[in-house]
Amino acid sequence: MQTLVITGGTGLVGKALSKQLIAMGYKVIVLTRKKKPATTIEYAEWNVSNQTIDVAAIQKADYIIHLAGAGVMDKRWTDAYKKEIVESRTKSSELIVNTLKNNTNSVKAVISASAIGWYGPDIIAGKSFIETDMPDKSFLGETCRLWEDSIQPVQSLNKRLVILRTGIVLSNDGGAFVEFKKTLKFGVASILGSGKQIISWIHIDDLCKLYIAAIENENLNGSYNAVAPEPVNNKHLIIEIAKKLKGRFFIPMHVPSLMLKIILGEQSIEVLKGTTVSSNKIQQAGFTFLYPTLDTALVQLCKR
Repeated sequence: MQTLVITGGTGLVGKALSKQLIAMGYKVIVLTRKKKPATTIEYAEWNVSNQTIDVAAIQKADYIIHLAGAGVMDKRWTDAYKKEIVESRTKSSELIVNTLKNNTNSVKAVISASAIGWYGPDIIAGKSFIETDMPDKSFLGETCRLWEDSIQPVQSLNKRLVILRTGIVLSNDGGAFVEFKKTLKFGVASILGSGKQIISWIHIDDLCKLYIAAIENENLNGSYNAVAPEPVNNKHLIIEIAKKLKGRFFIPMHVPSLMLKIILGEQSIEVLKGTTVSSNKIQQAGFTFLYPTLDTALVQLCKR
């Protein structure tokens, strides 16, 4: 039985991934600030602020999946919270790197989360961002650059490193999809701004499948875009969700960009930004999506 240590294991992706890994026969250890009694998952303590970690847990690991990081949309972007967003990622990476460097271990690979915030807004119509494109100069672009740079040193320790730049995750258990559905309770399909901005998305099951592929396929190395092959604009996404959940009984309504800017502040830049991201690299590496199109994803997510 192979053992995986997961940081950020209590989040949306971590919970879904842990469940799948256990079903496949892996042993899962989740690093947490407060140790919990073991269930099907073992828990071990770490404290990123104090740079402390249960070394024994790392020494049990065959692989590390690094998902830790403060939620980008969880709070308004004050200077203090922006600092927390960055440091929760970089300092947790530094703790992992230093622990691997200073202690004997059998870790074969580290699979780290990143985000398509690496890329800026679409500039050329019909052109998709690919993994070799430079990071954007925006807050999220710089955050992703620092995030990825902070975990890169594991390569010098002879560990295979895979970085998954994740798009908008569609899941019934939280995140953007749950937010998109909220106003549909009142029969309103809320289109953000013009609705023309491109959303590069991925179904939660495909994202978990990608992490598992990164563990099991030793040929995977470096950065990959974790997005479905069919990006769509915001209006299409919202209307299709509405159709699946409400049939014809909904009213499309645009939320003005100005209102979003007032409500969200700097975060509105990301909500109104279109980013078309290519999945070609991971597909060429042999990965097959369970839900390659929005329709297939929504059929599964909107089952009644």
